[in-house]
Amino acid sequence: MVCRTSITGTFATGQQAVRLDIIEREGDDIKRLQLFAPVGMYLPAGVKITVDQRTPFQAPYNWCLTNACIAARVIDPKLVREMDLGRTLRLEFVDSNLVSLTTSLPLAQFASAHKGAPAQTFEQEIDE
Repeated sequence: MVCRTSITGTFATGQQAVRLDIIEREGDDIKRLQLFAPVGMYLPAGVKITVDQRTPFQAPYNWCLTNACIAARVIDPKLVREMDLGRTLRLEFVDSNLVSLTTSLPLAQFASAHKGAPAQTFEQEIDE
C-alpha cells in the first residue's frame, strides 16, 4: 500500500498555492517528498524547506506542468519525524525575478493525519 500525507496552502481566494506530499510505501523505509509550487519560480534554486528552526534542506524542481512546478526528492525519515513533532513548515522559493518568497504552513494537524487511519483507500487489480 502507498500512503500520501498532504499539506496544502491556499490563497485568500481559496485557490491552492502550494501542496506538499509525503509519500510512503508499506514495508519500505524510503520516504519521498513532492512539492507543488506556483509557476514562475526560478527553477535552478529549488525549494528550501525548514521545520521550525531545524536544519533546512533543498528539494530540486523535477518537472513543470501548465499550472505548477514540482520539486521532489527522497528524504530522510528524520524529516517526517520532525514534521510529526513540529509546529511550522517554512517554504522558501525564488521567483523568476530572483526575489525570495517565503511562506509557512502549520503542522498542528500533520501528525494526526500522518499516523491516523486513511481518509481514502483505493484498491486496483493489476493484470500481469
